[in-house]
Amino acid sequence: MPPALPRPRNRLLAALPSHALARLWRRLEPVDCLLHEVLHVPEAAITQVYFPETIGVSLLTYMMNGDAVEVGQVGHEGMVGLPVVLGSDFDDLEAMVQNPGTALRLGAAALREELEHIPELRPLLLRYVLVHRNQVARTAACNSRHEINQRMARWLLMAHDRAEGDEFPMTHEFLSMMLGVRRAGVTVAAGALQKAGAIRYERGRMTVFDRACLEQVACECYRTTRRSAERVLPWRDGGAD
Repeated sequence: MPPALPRPRNRLLAALPSHALARLWRRLEPVDCLLHEVLHVPEAAITQVYFPETIGVSLLTYMMNGDAVEVGQVGHEGMVGLPVVLGSDFDDLEAMVQNPGTALRLGAAALREELEHIPELRPLLLRYVLVHRNQVARTAACNSRHEINQRMARWLLMAHDRAEGDEFPMTHEFLSMMLGVRRAGVTVAAGALQKAGAIRYERGRMTVFDRACLEQVACECYRTTRRSAERVLPWRDGGAD
């Protein structure tokens, strides 16, 4: 008998039937991804897709003046390179690693081939496309309607979901870019969360101390996005991020 496959840390892969996973597994390449490494850029052909294990990835949109704003996050619940699933080689977004770690990489051409040979793969990835669409739409609404402290708490909860532990790299400059606000506003909001005992921030490291406190501060957008993922995706462990 062939050796049993390890249980994937990526939840999309873990949701595949064993025979489908076995076929795909032989083409997946484990990779280490560095902090702020760019996995794909706007208007350049996507040649590789990634199934995150321990990395968190920010999807950024750029303005003409060079300013960038995060419109979505991807972690072990998803895949980076969704345009390939939808039949395109290009994206208008940049995918940048916000939390370093590991992922499983697959060539875009190989994914297209396996979509034809693994009947369970395309419906699963299309369900994730819907989940990601809902996240992006909710992020847009949140950024236009909610206070910065609520938005920061939501963002930190999402980043915490995708981190291995309670601590991850973070700077005020990075948070400012992620939230699309001035650094001064980030400093005030982070200070309030730290004073409340929810987080500790020092020397470019963020530690989540009291997740329940963050959930109380966050707007309804975090819970709404999470419920959407749980409703749409067939997680075997009953959870979703």
